Amino acid sequence: MRFLICFLLIIYSLPSFSEVLKPSPELKAIDVIKIQLEALKQNNSPYENAGIEQTWEFAHPSNRIYTGPLTKFINMMNTPSYRIMLNHKNNQITKINENENMALFIIELEIDDGSKFAFQWIVEKFLNEGKFKNCWMTISVSQPIPITESA
Repeated sequence: MRFLICFLLIIYSLPSFSEVLKPSPELKAIDVIKIQLEALKQNNSPYENAGIEQTWEFAHPSNRIYTGPLTKFINMMNTPSYRIMLNHKNNQITKINENENMALFIIELEIDDGSKFAFQWIVEKFLNEGKFKNCWMTISVSQPIPITESA
């Protein structure tokens, strides 16, 4: 199964791959974070806002109530608070806490000018019946916290 997940992650990063990955019970919390960050890092590849769309796929249904539909989510991601995630240069993921149904990560992003920002990113396993049952999905992402600013 790990091979399949790694294979999907590698294939997704290829520019010609345009299929959006879907939540799956086989994906771990860290996998969901990595998929979303890689997509946001290359937001407009292979098409405009593909990264935002990929990120939306992993938005927890309770999160979607406040951030959706997709067009509203795209607008939100283009606000000054979240725009820095789009086409960022590098990211670092630190797991702070994880239990059976919830995981908390600190994400550090570096943007093109060298500035760095941190986000608190929480994923939760969806436990209700339906297509997302037992899938890790994003429940919230904090406002950015400046770590360093460009010189």
